[in-house]
Amino acid sequence: MGKNSTPKRSAPPRRPPHRIVVTPGARRALDAASRLFYEHGIHAVGVDRIAAEAGVTKKTLYDRFGSKEQIVVEYLAGRDERWRAFLDERLAAAPPSPAEHVLAVFDASRAWAEANGARGCSMVNAHAEIDDPEHPAYAVITGQKAWMLGLFASLAREITAPGEATASRTADRLARTLMLLHEGALVAHGLGVFPDALGLARDQARVVLGAYS
Repeated sequence: MGKNSTPKRSAPPRRPPHRIVVTPGARRALDAASRLFYEHGIHAVGVDRIAAEAGVTKKTLYDRFGSKEQIVVEYLAGRDERWRAFLDERLAAAPPSPAEHVLAVFDASRAWAEANGARGCSMVNAHAEIDDPEHPAYAVITGQKAWMLGLFASLAREITAPGEATASRTADRLARTLMLLHEGALVAHGLGVFPDALGLARDQARVVLGAYS
């Protein structure tokens, strides 16, 4: 199977969050909000600060977005979209085997964190502040993690022996193990617990995958 014929793997579809059409003017404000939210936290950044940073009035922000909650939705959904596109490129370039695709996920996360994530995973950080399922951004946060688990599950089903009676349980266990390694590494990276947490997680994922080779 060649590079261009590698099938695209994705998790089951989820209901998309309510989004708005972001005009060029709103994009400048959203870029400012995204930077502030990631660097300082969502609750710590108010609409006044976003408006000042973007060089617009508070009224303009509310006219464009309707609420701060919608700005948060656009920030997180936009970051999620960029991550998925980045990961798709890495998977397309990886050798066409499910085990190599698993390792490519860890490689992609490592590269993404080095370029975009000095403060760790934006979804994990946001969930520390937004734990109310009624918040409009909650579905974006949990949906992104469900998508990642679905990706690992899809790969795990290809790795485990399909003829075994316990194949489904085995694939689920492998997917959850890989998810724990991946998400734990993201948290360790964000906290600066030790250097290259994602590199270590990749090494451990290879060890886990070795049991199925």
